[in-house]
Amino acid sequence: MFKQKLIILALSAFPIFCLTTQAQTTPKKIKTIIVDAGHGGHDGGAHGGYEGGLNSSEKNVTLAISKKLVTELQKEFPEVKIIPTRTTDIYQSPREKADIANENNGDLFICIHADAAALKTGSRVIGYKTVTVYDTKVEWVKKGNKKVKKVIKTPRKVEKPILQYYKLPTQRSGTSVWLFGAHKTDDKFKAIMENEDFNLQTSSDTTDKEDLVKTTNREMKILADIYVKRYQEKSIRLASFVNEEVEKTGRAALGINQRQVGIWVLQATKMPAILVETGFITNYDDERYLNSEKGQQEIAEAITNAVKRYKEQMEAPKPVAPVKDTMGVNKAQ
Repeated sequence: MFKQKLIILALSAFPIFCLTTQAQTTPKKIKTIIVDAGHGGHDGGAHGGYEGGLNSSEKNVTLAISKKLVTELQKEFPEVKIIPTRTTDIYQSPREKADIANENNGDLFICIHADAAALKTGSRVIGYKTVTVYDTKVEWVKKGNKKVKKVIKTPRKVEKPILQYYKLPTQRSGTSVWLFGAHKTDDKFKAIMENEDFNLQTSSDTTDKEDLVKTTNREMKILADIYVKRYQEKSIRLASFVNEEVEKTGRAALGINQRQVGIWVLQATKMPAILVETGFITNYDDERYLNSEKGQQEIAEAITNAVKRYKEQMEAPKPVAPVKDTMGVNKAQ
């Protein structure tokens, strides 16, 4: 919770409340980070199904990168609890992932995925076969007092090419970072209301229990709305750092993005949350990068460096310009 006291003076018809939260007076320490490997089990996610590809599955790539990320975070922050949502090839629903994060009181949620794009189909001639085709000619012949149409088919042999169809790798490559949509806050709000431990202190002269419940619920909703906005700003800040650290590796950094349909697991966690699309598994070079020890380690280190910058800033905040929702955030369908 934020360490600060928000004193809300209600109208004369309502008692006075003091909401104790942890905020700017004492910087909040980051104690728990949740690392989520996307997909798993029967849900393989995307795969590199193009010709000449490794035919790798997203679920395996995300697990490998997540394990390395957990190791790097543990080395960098031995005082922080690093909790992976999965360490083996098992399926977890988005609800289960969010529950793990919320029940462990995570301070950050980092979800690892691999991107994909639609594969185009190519074709090539791999041989020929002889087939019979028919040339058609129409003649009119006299039959009694009438002329009738007669169709004459003349067969001939031709060589027909045998085509082989295959999938082409996509051209798009690079790493992108995704946030829960700024307009999709209902699930985030609900997660905070259900999981956050608000400490509400009432004035000593509050005696009407019905008024107490009504006003408490109202102030909790106000506070939860504040949390949603702060989590959005913090998510953008961490996403910016991840994007910058990826750029330092020489990879294409595709910026910070929001899906208009939302990303449910990010919206259902009561903490700042980002999703990293580490690369395009349908791209020839990206797929090999994502499956290599070097690539996986490089991504893990880049994210860890970003978390380090974020942690330093959050735990020892300096005067900084407020982060706006529009700060370099791309919106996609």
